Amino acid sequence: MTTYAADDIRSKLATAAPQRSVDPSTPIKASQWIEFLSLPPSETAPHGSRTWIARATNLVIAYTEATAGDVFTRTGQPDEYAVLLYSGSAPVTVTGGGVTESVAKEAFVVVPPGDSEVRVDGDGVLIRLFSSAAPDLTASALNAGAYAEPDLRAAPLVPWPDPVGGFRLRVYRLADTPIAEGRFGRIFRTTNLMVNFLAEEPQPRNAQKLSPHTHEDFEQISLAVKGRFMHHIRYPWGPDSAQWRPDENREIATPSICVIPPPTVHTTQGVGPHQQLIDLFSPPRADFSASGWVLNADDYPAP
Repeated sequence: MTTYAADDIRSKLATAAPQRSVDPSTPIKASQWIEFLSLPPSETAPHGSRTWIARATNLVIAYTEATAGDVFTRTGQPDEYAVLLYSGSAPVTVTGGGVTESVAKEAFVVVPPGDSEVRVDGDGVLIRLFSSAAPDLTASALNAGAYAEPDLRAAPLVPWPDPVGGFRLRVYRLADTPIAEGRFGRIFRTTNLMVNFLAEEPQPRNAQKLSPHTHEDFEQISLAVKGRFMHHIRYPWGPDSAQWRPDENREIATPSICVIPPPTVHTTQGVGPHQQLIDLFSPPRADFSASGWVLNADDYPAP
């Protein structure tokens, strides 16, 4: 069920065919609600940076309250990962593939496979996104137990084509791609994930203009970085009534993630005076990719 209003730009999206058929009796995974600062950190760095690690089916997020001087390294990283910078992020210097770049403002940074490091140049937030291909990260996730059994409804992680010109450090500064009419947010993709930087909202979302919709076979990970949010999730009924779940309508603090499983009906409502949400997907979404909204599509071809 999709109930986008006619004036919602997503109403024009072409429906993407599911990557595989699923028997209606297949269980629906429970949603995940991770409020980072309410939980003990996964790790603490020498200068005091605290990192919380959480996961979805194909994606791992490392959220760090970072302190200047700490360095976060990856050795033999099997695939690309991303660093997200929003207005509350720490300035960083990223080294990967023999190239070093300093980034101090909002940006989407893609780090190539292999050895790399992210040096924190000032206090602030550091957000890194990885695929589930790194077993050390999936094992250390705060909610690792939730994925001891795989989500049989979620599309598997099959990498998209290699980037044009090969894997290398790439920095996409958001100031070069402002929010524009006729485009939904600011969307970037890599071979293994997709990120949508939604606009900061200076008021609560209109409760009469929500957008409940479903994704047949992929998760949505909603990363709340500012403000207050209500996530509304409705679980479809399958043939086994013992597996039915009640609706969820809960407020979540920031910073946080809500992992929304397929094929639930869901929508998110900002309820604070000012908020920002960043939506994450892995693998990349075919429908967003076909829309022409992906800002780095020339670097990252679709299958």
